Amino acid sequence: MPDDTPDEPIEASSATVEPQKVLPIRSRRRGLIEWVAIVVAAVLVSLLMRTYVVQTFYIPSGSMEPTLQIGDRIIVSKLSVEWGTIHRGDILVFKAPPSEHCGETVTDLVKRVIGLPGDTLTSQGNTIYVNNQPLNETWTHIEPLTPSIGKVVVPANHYFMMGDNHPDSCDSRFWGSIPRSDVIGKAFLRIWPIGRFGFL
Repeated sequence: MPDDTPDEPIEASSATVEPQKVLPIRSRRRGLIEWVAIVVAAVLVSLLMRTYVVQTFYIPSGSMEPTLQIGDRIIVSKLSVEWGTIHRGDILVFKAPPSEHCGETVTDLVKRVIGLPGDTLTSQGNTIYVNNQPLNETWTHIEPLTPSIGKVVVPANHYFMMGDNHPDSCDSRFWGSIPRSDVIGKAFLRIWPIGRFGFL
C-alpha cells in the first residue's frame, strides 16, 4: 500500500511532462517546413508569372519619349500576345533583331506598332502613309520624321515598329520588321515613377 501511493503521481507527471518537452520541438519543425513551403511556392508562382503572364521592364533610352521616359518601369502582358491580337498603336516589348546595331547592345526593345502584316508603308514629310492613307497618330510623338520610310511591305506575321521619338529612335526604318515570334508582350501599365503611374 505505501508503495502504490507514490506510483500514481509519478505516472501522471511523466504522462503530462513528457509531451510538453516534445511538442514545442515538433511545432517549431512544422512551422519551419511550412515557411519553406510558402517561400518555395511563392518563388515558383513568381517564375511562372514572369515566364507566362506578366513581366516588368526598365526603359533605358529616350526612343519612346514623350510616352515613355528614361527610368520608367512598365508592366508587360504576355498573355495578350499569346492569346490576343496585336493592333496598330500597341506598344510592344520584343527581342532585339540581330541586325540592330544602333549603339549599346541590348537584348530587348520597346516600340510602337505602325505596320501590320501585309501593310504597305511609306512617308512624306512628317506624315506616315499606311496603305496609301495618312496614319492618324493619336498618341503623343516627337517630329520631324527622320529618317523617312521608303516604300515597305510588311511580311506575313511581321510588324513594323517605330519609337514615338521619331528623330531619335533606332527602329524598323533601320533594321526592318520583326517576326511575331520575337514579341515578348504588350506594355499596358507604367508603375514608376509613382507620379506618372497609369495605363499606356
